[in-house]
Amino acid sequence: MSMRRIDRAVADYTALRPSLLPAADEFVEHVTGIIDDAGINYLSVTGRTKSIGSFAGKARAVLADDATADPLHAVTDQVGVRVITYVQRDIDAVAGLLAEKFTVLGDRDLGEETAAAGRFGYASRHLLVSRAAGDPTAYEPLFCASIQLRTVLQHAWAEFEHDIRYKGTVPPEQVPDLDRRFTLAAGLLELADREFGAIRDRLQAGLGDRSVDPGDALDPRISAPELATFLAGRYSSAGWSRTEHYEWISGLLLELGITSLDELAGLLSSVDSKAIDARMGYKYPAGAVRRLDDALLAVFGSRYLGLHGNAHREELLRTRLDKLRAAPEQD
Repeated sequence: MSMRRIDRAVADYTALRPSLLPAADEFVEHVTGIIDDAGINYLSVTGRTKSIGSFAGKARAVLADDATADPLHAVTDQVGVRVITYVQRDIDAVAGLLAEKFTVLGDRDLGEETAAAGRFGYASRHLLVSRAAGDPTAYEPLFCASIQLRTVLQHAWAEFEHDIRYKGTVPPEQVPDLDRRFTLAAGLLELADREFGAIRDRLQAGLGDRSVDPGDALDPRISAPELATFLAGRYSSAGWSRTEHYEWISGLLLELGITSLDELAGLLSSVDSKAIDARMGYKYPAGAVRRLDDALLAVFGSRYLGLHGNAHREELLRTRLDKLRAAPEQD
């Protein structure tokens, strides 16, 4: 392995990295917008640009394996995005959604690989995506990102395991016991992930039949808990949306003059939800807020586009409205 080649690769990356910083921010913004538009629930979307030291370490490993490789194109996580959801089903939904919006150069489910080997351990789905306008199959640092998808529990295990193992403070004689304990923890967390999914399904199935605290009597908006409960009954097959999204669309309802669930129920009684679903062609379990969003768009049309709370997404809504108004396909 030539130290000169490593030094040259690190120098090239050092020169490129300032351009990668805004690229990482753009990917985070784009991914967040995609998931928000779908109404899928998640904890966080974060991003980073690989540090020079970390790139140097990976460049050494790449050249040790193949002396002719170009680390600048072989190290494919120079821009990284991490999406953390609450349950496994939402990871699958986000992965499918991103596959529609980007060109997927790679897709590895490391949890499935670990399970296929008959073990418990690291679980994370890794997508390598491209938004390049040219050759969509080639890795280009400025137009590609490595996207990690994890549940909250998978993330907790991975971060704790990484922190412990890379501190280098574990005596060698304790490594077997440490491995055993990490394996046990991974198995317990996998079980907990399944239970969280079952709990959410159970709660969501009966949520629409319950009454909740209407919130601040001085606030004219429908409260987020009230709206979440109502929508769970209205769209029983839809996933939960983020708490702030219920609050946001409640503000849109207020702009439309809708301040009670009775008014909203009356409005939606005239909406053909099956027709909307068919026109939108959801390829993922659209969240409850997204389903209401499309219903309001179908009813109010251009007026809905013009609401103050929709100013930041008027073009996106216009594209959706065109779909809703398109003539149905003939068999």
